[in-house]
Amino acid sequence: MSEAELVLRSTRVITPEGTRAASIAVTGEKITAVLPYDAPVPAGARLEDVGDHVVLPGLVDTHVHVNDPGRTEWEGFWTATRAAAAGGITTLVDMPLNSIPPTTTVVNLRTKREVAADKAHIDVGFWGGALPDNVKDLRPLHEAGVFGFKAFLSPSGVDEFPHLDQEQLARSLAEIAAFDGLLIVHAEDPHHLAAAPQQGGPKYTHFLASRPRDAEDTAIASLLAQAKRFNARVHVLHLSSSDALPLIAEARADGVQVTVETCPHYLTLTAEEVPDGASEFKCCPPIREAANQDLLWRALADGTIDCVVTDHSPSTADLKTDDFATAWGGIAGLQLSLPAMWTAARARGYGLEDIVRWMSTRTARLVGLDARKGAIAAGHDADFAVLAPDETFTVDPAALQHRNRVTAYAGKTLYGVVKSTWLRGTRVVADGAFTDPKGQLLDRA
Repeated sequence: MSEAELVLRSTRVITPEGTRAASIAVTGEKITAVLPYDAPVPAGARLEDVGDHVVLPGLVDTHVHVNDPGRTEWEGFWTATRAAAAGGITTLVDMPLNSIPPTTTVVNLRTKREVAADKAHIDVGFWGGALPDNVKDLRPLHEAGVFGFKAFLSPSGVDEFPHLDQEQLARSLAEIAAFDGLLIVHAEDPHHLAAAPQQGGPKYTHFLASRPRDAEDTAIASLLAQAKRFNARVHVLHLSSSDALPLIAEARADGVQVTVETCPHYLTLTAEEVPDGASEFKCCPPIREAANQDLLWRALADGTIDCVVTDHSPSTADLKTDDFATAWGGIAGLQLSLPAMWTAARARGYGLEDIVRWMSTRTARLVGLDARKGAIAAGHDADFAVLAPDETFTVDPAALQHRNRVTAYAGKTLYGVVKSTWLRGTRVVADGAFTDPKGQLLDRA
């Protein structure tokens, strides 16, 4: 500890071995040791004692739509990463669509990186995209450092990112499996969606009927079959249908390399509470009923679902009309994901160690960053969220850092106030005050 430059001390530090009183020694950007609480502070080191606030590893959000460049009026790296930092997130991985150009070629990836370079308040990585006509671009993108490839099995909602049919999915999977890449998939079957009733209008029940569970279940079943065929690694994005859980468990038992995520809005909001016309609750797949939510929590606890990510997908306020059929589908959740999840988790008997496992440790592992992110341990980046878990606040959209302050959580009282966020040893936000951007652009290692 003699070389430590910073000592961060708390009576409650969440480490891989459990929660304990500890002093975290930091040199440069790295954790050098996790020591007893009363370990002496070396000469020249700065002590930051946060008392009884809980120190968590910074969260790692692997599903964020930043929309920059091209649709920066929807979001942007400056606003998205500030919102993330305010919510205790220190690393995000940006989705390849909703920006123009999409991240589907090396040239487009270079454009995205140039835009993000001086705007990121936290560390940022990038997913590539798998389109019907870019199989030739997948390996070059992999070699250029993307963390994997996103594909849709039904229309994405933006013309520049078309979905894959089953033959196109097979071609992309065969190529990605050849270099041991990862395909992450929005799994809804277009035929089931087309056959579902499409009534439109303000009633949430009508929208829910238009995105039935069997659309998810059928698409996931076909994805699992293709993954087995090619011995490919696949990841199911934003799982909403609990009916798919037995399919996933059976495939894993059969050796299929599949991981699964869900989102805070599926775990904290229910269809029964969505007011008619309130399209701030619209996302695809949709928020489903309370009974479905209970099964998602059970699957998260038993490991069938691996992790929780935001799927932060904002738009301008004018696109959130009161017609669920035409309103933009996406939940803006970066800044509120930790308190929203903690509020629901504590009510169900889970602890902050569970939150860390679902939202930091396993998400870091998903993208291969677990040697440096997702844990408070020697050798890891000094990324921390300092949380007052028993303090509450009422969500005021005007207080959010998102570019467009539309939120499904408006007016809700949540547990868990993020007091400060630290990125690689530097405090990047404290009590709403931000430093200049300190984020790095990350490559798949």
